[in-house]
Amino acid sequence: MSRYNEGPDEALNTLVTYLEETADMLEAPALALGDKSGLIGEALVWLSGIAPAQEERWQPWTG
Repeated sequence: MSRYNEGPDEALNTLVTYLEETADMLEAPALALGDKSGLIGEALVWLSGIAPAQEERWQPWTG
């Protein structure tokens, strides 16, 4: 048990883990679970982070 109350078998969410998972989502977008990456213009954005008014401009990232 750690000071953050993780059990002995729980993996810690680290920056490295986050970056690896993000890279995996961008390399294989069809396999991504949860939030979807895409483009508005030339900017990479996640669907959950955009305003409803921007949704029509959002294009899915296909890798």
